[in-house]
Amino acid sequence: MHDRTPERGGNPLRRKADRTRGRLHATFAVACVIAVICGVVVGRTAWTEAGRAAEVVARHRHSVAAVTVGETTYRAGDRPGQRTITVAPADWQYPTGRAHTGTVPVPANARKGDSVRVWVDDHGSVASAPRGTAEIALEAFGLGAVALTVTLLVSGLLVRIGLRTVDARSARAWEAEWEEVEPVWTGRLRPDQGADDD
Repeated sequence: MHDRTPERGGNPLRRKADRTRGRLHATFAVACVIAVICGVVVGRTAWTEAGRAAEVVARHRHSVAAVTVGETTYRAGDRPGQRTITVAPADWQYPTGRAHTGTVPVPANARKGDSVRVWVDDHGSVASAPRGTAEIALEAFGLGAVALTVTLLVSGLLVRIGLRTVDARSARAWEAEWEEVEPVWTGRLRPDQGADDD
């Protein structure tokens, strides 16, 4: 068999294709380790960056008491797929002595005259709450998982393509060798061999 390459101390029956398969499997194992490292690095970077951004936003967000001045209504979320929220008109002061009125999110059971907590920016306008640790952690975990998955999928696909290529070459080599050996082994004449040929 022409595909065999004997090595010192190696198995003489181990073909070049077998060694290539072994290298591809080892490559995938290394890729798995690299994927984990990529996932951790991406997740940690996302955690750090989102944490810094949340700290900056938190410095400019203030929780103030507001008093509802009207009945509650329902409002669809700002983006498709967001849940409906309960809102009501309310009055609040921020900075101290500066009155504001606006529609704010309230609990579903809020009534006119109830006190609710709202988040406002430095100018007293209604703003979103600063991001919490759980939200930041979930986003960082998600990004890390995406990096891990993409790295594994790409490396797995490349290794699979490599293995299929090796298998196809190996099959062609076996067929070519069998065509040489089969007539002798079975005693059948080849098409180009005459009855008197040896």
